[in-house]
Amino acid sequence: MGEYTLRCAGCGNVLSDGATSCPLDGGLPRADYLERRFNPGELPGIWSFIDWLPVDGWNPSTGSSSVTYRSSGLADELDLECLYISFSGYWPERGALMRTCSFKELEAAPTMQMLLDRGAEEILVVASAGNTARAFAEVCSITGQPVVLFVPVPSLDRLWTTVEPGRVLVVGVEGDYADAIKLAGVLSSRNGFRPEGGARNIARRDGMGTVLLDHVRRSGSLPAHYFQAIGSGTGGIAVWEASMRVIGDGRFGESLPRLHLAQNIPCAPVHAMWHGAGQEEMNFDAYGCPEGMHDDVLFNRNPPYAVPGGVRDAVISSRGRIYGVDNTRAASAQRLFERSEGIDILPAAAVAVAALADAVESGSVGRDDEILLNITGGGMKRLAEDYSRMRLKCDLRLGQQDSADGIASIEEMVSA
Repeated sequence: MGEYTLRCAGCGNVLSDGATSCPLDGGLPRADYLERRFNPGELPGIWSFIDWLPVDGWNPSTGSSSVTYRSSGLADELDLECLYISFSGYWPERGALMRTCSFKELEAAPTMQMLLDRGAEEILVVASAGNTARAFAEVCSITGQPVVLFVPVPSLDRLWTTVEPGRVLVVGVEGDYADAIKLAGVLSSRNGFRPEGGARNIARRDGMGTVLLDHVRRSGSLPAHYFQAIGSGTGGIAVWEASMRVIGDGRFGESLPRLHLAQNIPCAPVHAMWHGAGQEEMNFDAYGCPEGMHDDVLFNRNPPYAVPGGVRDAVISSRGRIYGVDNTRAASAQRLFERSEGIDILPAAAVAVAALADAVESGSVGRDDEILLNITGGGMKRLAEDYSRMRLKCDLRLGQQDSADGIASIEEMVSA
């Protein structure tokens, strides 16, 4: 199982288990696993990487993994010889069985297992722009664990399960993702509730890191380049950390994959910070963000960018790059992928495809380079052929102005 010491990703200070921040420099907590060799086991899904997950047990009904395969269709379109695709979604013909059609399942399953292992009795509180909430709703409905989801009202239509909804309470937030985070924080501070943790949740990051691990198992080596669309950038951090663990083994390469992380401009805080934007250029309200984005799940006003062990450190360490992709280019890339690979993808994933096409055009990647493209969600149309989706009802709608009464109402609903 995943035995580890919790350390600060910045200064290396040993932290108490469950810590979410280093008291010395505010750095992200990171799991330093006892097992140093990359040795996937025989368990199903992501549980095959249990040595590098912060869990003791595993649930056979959860933990679907991403699936890595070598591309022919998109590779031919882009004239690439060694393009691998990590697909997180529903595509049974490829072995991909994520019924929420999003890589957020990689976060939800180990998070809920870690809480179960610790005997945590608090109710988990999750803020989400939609996909994360859907993944936690599905996993918690399977495991029977309670969860409260804070989701912006425009994103409520993204909430559904393929199983009978369990102990899931949905709070519709008047505002955007940042507003949902604020209200979730108020509830999380009350007795009996526990914050999910976001980027500071090691189970969430190490679950996403299995994308890189599955590639190494499939190809036998670390890729030279890694492409992903990001909101907070937590997925990029996760792959960076997983890559360092694989390098520590010594058998799969000595160089970090270059991180190529992409955002949907103009609503792109990480892209703006990377390129040194001033405060006037960071006024995303002037652009009407997140409205009008190719996919608004990629908008996070407060990403873990400059924190020790955060996005900036990951990109600099890997000699990476952050791209800005507009809606027109993202839409074109989505059509290209679906035509060439034969499966529908979520709009966010198309932003990563566009970044890859840009890198090919600019010569940032070589024709023979080993490349891993993370398709973070897809297969919605394919899922509809096999499963019915059960919409989650909104139990309560809240704005920042009614937070006090609203939080009290949630506590009453949960205790009823």
